[in-house]
Amino acid sequence: MKLLYEGKAKRIYETQNPNEVICEYKDALTAFNGEKADTQSGKGALNCAITTLIFEALQKEGIPTHLIKQIDETKQLVKKVDIIPIEVVVRNIAAGSLSKRLGLKEGTKLPFSIVEFYYKNDELNDPLINDDHAMILNLVDERKELDILREYGRKVNEFLIDFFDKTGLILVDFKIEFGKDTNGNIILADEITPDSCRLWDKKTGKKMDKDLFRFDLGDINEAYKEVLKRIKESK
Repeated sequence: MKLLYEGKAKRIYETQNPNEVICEYKDALTAFNGEKADTQSGKGALNCAITTLIFEALQKEGIPTHLIKQIDETKQLVKKVDIIPIEVVVRNIAAGSLSKRLGLKEGTKLPFSIVEFYYKNDELNDPLINDDHAMILNLVDERKELDILREYGRKVNEFLIDFFDKTGLILVDFKIEFGKDTNGNIILADEITPDSCRLWDKKTGKKMDKDLFRFDLGDINEAYKEVLKRIKESK
């Protein structure tokens, strides 16, 4: 397979179908825009399985994704998309950069969920942007596409809050990415995993996400295995 792209967490390979690619999840662990890095054997397989289950569930709810099927432990067959260079972050509880920027204590429940846009650019450390910035940078073709990203972000959030609640987890916040398929439709791409979500155990408050790696709080694989187990059990 011809390698088309390699990022921090995934490799993308060409297929015989020009509208489809293979997405391989790596065992790499990165934080703080790559300043902290490591590998954890089996982590790629866990994230692949978690994303597959969540994307399948979202598709049943009418939210289009790039997922076609999982083909082995670490690989998915997905629709080829042009990634929109905007990270869509949805927040329900104050944590991470929001706490730092606004001085909100971690764990403060927000009166309503908020959707933020970040420019997907490692050299600039993925800065927070508004709609005007996105238009000036030509990150989207039309301003209404930003409304579509925002709407999908809220829909995904509404679904995931209930989805994770059934597993005994609190959805604090998450990051998602979108792309345009060959017909120009905006669809959910990339992943939804404990790498891209903050998940806290409802009973203990224990972190069950990449913050364990960011701040040396515990074993990533143990937590991710537990998240996957709970998702399977809640189906």
